[in-house]
Amino acid sequence: MEKMIPDFITYLTQVKNASKSTRMSYQRDLKRMAAFLDNKGVHGLEEVTATSLNSYVLFLEREGFSTATVSRNIASMKVFFHYVCDSHAVKEDPSRMIKAPHIDRKAPEILTVAEVERLLGVPDTDTPKGIRDKAMLELLYATGMRVTELITVKTSDVNLKFSYIVCRDDDKERVIPFGREAGEALSAY
Repeated sequence: MEKMIPDFITYLTQVKNASKSTRMSYQRDLKRMAAFLDNKGVHGLEEVTATSLNSYVLFLEREGFSTATVSRNIASMKVFFHYVCDSHAVKEDPSRMIKAPHIDRKAPEILTVAEVERLLGVPDTDTPKGIRDKAMLELLYATGMRVTELITVKTSDVNLKFSYIVCRDDDKERVIPFGREAGEALSAY
């Protein structure tokens, strides 16, 4: 089984154009799974069964891995065995019956008005760095823009006269208005 993991990672790189982070996660998850199965006497791909994979999932849960981590491991397992089946290394996919646990999504924590005011008051506006930080915080608060959008903003993206900013993230572009406080902080910057 360990021999197929590098081939699978190459497939993710060359065919699926997966990011480095995704490839590293898959590789880590699959090596952990292979080590577990090897320890249980399951050495070859043809020896892997739904029962042995379920046993691995239960092991992850007993070890205290989060539901999200267990789900990611199951996703890695499923994609890997789909690849293995497509390359005819095994006839049947032993992971097809494995179900990922349900992930409860927690509501995001929201700052109170007092906490926002304290946060916006933190930058020392007597220094160039503080003026910059104040402009960044005010802009984030006023527009709800993403940090990835903020770090790619150019001066030509900001229109102080009409109080809007053009945000770009990958292939997306959007125009967002901002209020007086953000405009003043941007002007000071």
